[in-house]
Amino acid sequence: MSRPGEASPGSEPPRPLFGGCLSCRLLCGTGLLLAAAWIYQGPRSSMKRGIPPSAGAIAQITFALSERWGG
Repeated sequence: MSRPGEASPGSEPPRPLFGGCLSCRLLCGTGLLLAAAWIYQGPRSSMKRGIPPSAGAIAQITFALSERWGG
């Protein structure tokens, strides 16, 4: 007899919450990359105009980079 939470022999493994489809992963991944690029462009555009970055701009760039690589 199997314990609760264990799969019984011959049964299929549980499906992921959203089905784990590749198109969903690509759509979400692309969305995260675009959001990171949009967040990053704000402070970068002011820095290109010669305005020195503030602590908030540095934090925003750091957040955008961590979203891109951590997401």
